[in-house]
Amino acid sequence: MPKMKTHSGAKKRFRVTGTGKIMREQAGGRHLLEHKSSKKMRSISGDLELSKPDTKKIKKLLGK
Repeated sequence: MPKMKTHSGAKKRFRVTGTGKIMREQAGGRHLLEHKSSKKMRSISGDLELSKPDTKKIKKLLGK
């Protein structure tokens, strides 16, 4: 059986930490930035850990 391919969309959106957590970016930081406050943009800028139910699905897509 051939190797599983990594899902191209998933590899662009998620990253795995050294401890195995899946991190994702918050939505809303790419465009229409003119009307968003600096405070809002600072809160959007950080990465978040993926929720536990989604982690299992994404790990499968990433081949982990």
